[in-house]
Amino acid sequence: MEREDLGSLFGRIIRRLMAAEGPLLGRHELSMWGYSVLSHLADQPAANQLTLATAIGYDKSRLIRLLDQLEEDGLIVREPDPADRRNRQVRLTTAGRERLSAARADIRAMEDDLLGELTAAERRSLIGMLGRLADG
Repeated sequence: MEREDLGSLFGRIIRRLMAAEGPLLGRHELSMWGYSVLSHLADQPAANQLTLATAIGYDKSRLIRLLDQLEEDGLIVREPDPADRRNRQVRLTTAGRERLSAARADIRAMEDDLLGELTAAERRSLIGMLGRLADG
């Protein structure tokens, strides 16, 4: 029997992850895109809105509505860029970091269950390889 194509395997894994992550994020009152914004800002604070949209692969025309909601929830702040006042810098608030941390802990627990059949070495290897492929 021929092996399954990578696209098919990744597609099945992505659907499984999204189905498992959705309810977890919902408990933290986050959408998957909101979680993506918070995760990115935790790694690279003060990105301008266009850079942020590009980095997470989100439509820049829809980003404003998402940022409005995250700001209303007290998870981010947008401030004028001192170098170019037409741009807005975006950064996490303390509440945003706390919400991200709590959501991430739940996601990591779900991932541990998902990867439960793998040894610790296999998990590290898989995550490392996926990171290399993603950064390609």
